Amino acid sequence: MNPFSATISRASHRFPFLAAAALALACATLPLQHSAAQLKEKSVSSSTDPWWKHAVVYEIYPRSYQDSTGDGIGDLNGITSRLDYLQKLGVDAVWIAPMYPSPQVDFGYDISNYESVDPQYGTLADMDRLIAEGQKHHVRVLLDMVLNHTSDKHQWFIEASSSRTNPKHEWYVWNDGIPADSPGVTPYQKRFEHDGPNGKVVPPNNWISGFGGSAWEWVPAVRQFYYHEFYKQQPDLNWRNPAVEKAMFGSMQFWLDRGIAGFRLDAIPSLFEDLQLRNNPELGGINAQGDPNVGNTYTDNLPEVHDVIRRMRAMIAKYPGDRVLIGETYLPNTAELDKWYGGTAHNELQLPMDMLIGFHGLHAKLSAADFRQRIEEVETQIHGAQPLIVFDNHDNVRAIDRYGDGIHDDQINKLLATMLFTTRATSLMYYGQEIGMRTTTPTQRDDVRDPIGITGWPNERGRDGERTPMQWTPGPQAGFSTNPHTWLPIPPSYKTINVAVESKDPNSQLNWFKKLIALRRDIPALHGGTMTMLDTSNPDILSYVRSTGSGPAVVIAMNFTAAPKTITLNLAGSGVTGTTVKTFAASDATLTSISTLNNITLPPYASWIAGVQ
Repeated sequence: MNPFSATISRASHRFPFLAAAALALACATLPLQHSAAQLKEKSVSSSTDPWWKHAVVYEIYPRSYQDSTGDGIGDLNGITSRLDYLQKLGVDAVWIAPMYPSPQVDFGYDISNYESVDPQYGTLADMDRLIAEGQKHHVRVLLDMVLNHTSDKHQWFIEASSSRTNPKHEWYVWNDGIPADSPGVTPYQKRFEHDGPNGKVVPPNNWISGFGGSAWEWVPAVRQFYYHEFYKQQPDLNWRNPAVEKAMFGSMQFWLDRGIAGFRLDAIPSLFEDLQLRNNPELGGINAQGDPNVGNTYTDNLPEVHDVIRRMRAMIAKYPGDRVLIGETYLPNTAELDKWYGGTAHNELQLPMDMLIGFHGLHAKLSAADFRQRIEEVETQIHGAQPLIVFDNHDNVRAIDRYGDGIHDDQINKLLATMLFTTRATSLMYYGQEIGMRTTTPTQRDDVRDPIGITGWPNERGRDGERTPMQWTPGPQAGFSTNPHTWLPIPPSYKTINVAVESKDPNSQLNWFKKLIALRRDIPALHGGTMTMLDTSNPDILSYVRSTGSGPAVVIAMNFTAAPKTITLNLAGSGVTGTTVKTFAASDATLTSISTLNNITLPPYASWIAGVQ
């Protein structure tokens, strides 16, 4: 959850080895023969690498994945029932969006108890079973940890808001406000005027909630404002209070002790706010909620957060099994991203999300040159750390809709998947991405469930469109639930876009994803090889070679245009000396018989992957 992902994205409208026998890739793929000796040797470091370095991580929005009880809402046992599917897809870990007890104002991102399970999702025993069954299927479980704020119904905040003298009061960010007649007070601030102990007061600055309105909420019982970067029902914790860190680390340890493999850290750059409460820069105009547009200089990515992350990394390092920290890190550039790894020390997050690649600042542009630049940046500017690429999540219009042109959407989705799984990065995908699920935004306000869509309609229509139930079958409720009244409507596309139908189609999105994940797992060069860009001046084609220095190298080429493009790929300077190729996978059948790197014609938005001999 991020103020940019929740608002700007809407305003701009909206990512065992190959055996000696051939990998049988039907229709659009030509089998590739190699000897067992060629394929037995993975990259030098892969056998000792932590599991997350080569992982495919799969985000599950628990309300929307599988309903096991018939109440129209997905749950933990539903996820457990789909572990066979996830294992066959090639998933190494699932990241489960918040399933803790919650009033569900923000569908779980407003947590009222960090050490339990919301009854609508199941029980602690159900979570333990999911973790245990996941281990049997070689699928680890990651939890979403919301450290920036709690629910206003959390017992901590109930106590904190009862009295200024309550010990929990200092666990949150409070301010008396400033006199309403203070110099520089804006008409907008005056909209939030209240009776203070000594006259009218207004919020202390111009900070705006990412979900609309002032970021300061008045509590009459203590005659103070509390700060909330998101909904008013999500008061920010005061991370300058050591007791807060101790309590939150304790909750993380509660889950680590139960066997979870790590955490995705929600809105993690937002833990600290400017002590001087300086106004954020005014950007001009108003947002979809009708509030002034302001920057986040004093409310996001403050340097103090890195001290917390270093301590957190040290804490999880005490656990066996390479536990991992993944960060929701919307950042302005790769230099800032590097800080979240810890720079040369590599002592902070193992995997901060690189939103610069898959979201392009949330303004989608399908440009080979742009993707080449951003991939090269993360390859060269993070001190050898492991990149993490993501195109899709629960806060943004699905990538197939952001990047699609309405004509070649299926080809474009396959192209994005090719980048996701053939670069050197760890891959993070979102449920339904593998079948080409579409964003189904409500067309009328009465159908909206996301509060930001209710308050911002019609300029802001919320995030329901990317959270619709998983489409498993062409049958009732798409196989998601036995209840016809699902928490969000089943999209009309479920008849053709679903797992059952696509499993039988060799050219489907699902089978393309399976092919790519299998190639990534089984071919040493794709699993752990180096990466060298090719044809770097070409504005239309993104191409690169993956190599281990031993065994077959792999070339990848993608056409980013709606017209056929002919290319010749020169491997000079890459360390690869082969001259002939055989296709591993191709999104267009015309590419399956290519045997040379000269004069290759890529159809519109085609993706091609081949071994170099």
